[in-house]
Amino acid sequence: MQVALVGVTGYSGMVLYQLLKQHPQVDGIHLYGHADAPAVPLKTVATMYQKETAVIRPFDAAAIMHDNAMVFFATSAGITCQLALPFIAAHFPVIDLSGDFRLRDPQQYQHWYQRTPAPVTALAQASYGLADMPSPLTTYIANPGCYATATLLGLAPLVQQQLIEPTSIVVDAKSGLSGAGKRATTASHYVTVNDNVSLYKLNQHQHIPEMMQQLQQWWPTIPAIEFTTTLIPVTRGIMATIYAKAKQPLTTAQVRDAFMTTYHEQPFVQVLPTGMPTIKDVIGSNNCALGVNYNPVTNTVVVVSVIDNLMKGAAGQAIQNFNRYFDFAVTTGLPTLPVFP
Repeated sequence: MQVALVGVTGYSGMVLYQLLKQHPQVDGIHLYGHADAPAVPLKTVATMYQKETAVIRPFDAAAIMHDNAMVFFATSAGITCQLALPFIAAHFPVIDLSGDFRLRDPQQYQHWYQRTPAPVTALAQASYGLADMPSPLTTYIANPGCYATATLLGLAPLVQQQLIEPTSIVVDAKSGLSGAGKRATTASHYVTVNDNVSLYKLNQHQHIPEMMQQLQQWWPTIPAIEFTTTLIPVTRGIMATIYAKAKQPLTTAQVRDAFMTTYHEQPFVQVLPTGMPTIKDVIGSNNCALGVNYNPVTNTVVVVSVIDNLMKGAAGQAIQNFNRYFDFAVTTGLPTLPVFP
């Protein structure tokens, strides 16, 4: 199978390219960049690919659809919605790692992303690909955001089984620097990030509306969540610590049983029998590791959800959705063991 990748030079695009190169069902990868840019060898823009002969070609929707069975977009928000409409019109298979088609409401997109949304008719044709909570996929798959993936997987059993008070959800999420992308800013300078911890986008993170959209689909009673994001001095990884009040007294074992019921058939979701996971438990893998606890004194359920933001939070989940779409074994081409040490 030949596949196309638009946007290989970003962190998520590079990781996705590596995964596609190792996928047994992928025979070749055609790379595409800007429509008005000349073709350039991949090795000239990414030094780790000196032995690669791949060329980044100018973007051409008609050529992509003619030469490939699917296209992956690893482009920035605001770019994909400008490029994707011909594929949607032709019902050509797309997996989109940007946020442009995750939200059904264009006004929500405009508010949270501060960009012009895609047409409503195009948004209606996209499916939200939270791969470990399988639901029917359309030809246009909106890959979830990294924070949303960690948070939703940590909340799904509690919400779907209505074990918590719907107004009590608090999420303290922390991410490594690669989640901010390659473009350097003052906030991403080494001297700013090293030996430091800082909150950012307080109550303004663009993944909040997609989390609310999915949570309210599971349980419409949930009005909102308190969600904070913190930058920590690591390269990769997300830890979402989730707090919620139980609707009635529970035990830690009961909470764990609820998670096992939800995820017992999902090979990439690991519910720990005891203790809490660390970021290093998942780095380099497509896994989400979950730890749970119930405090009877405060009547609080605590869930810790950890993922690799470039794998489960982006490229790995894209491959998982690729496998689902073409009915390959869900683990095909994906690492199940973390990098250690």
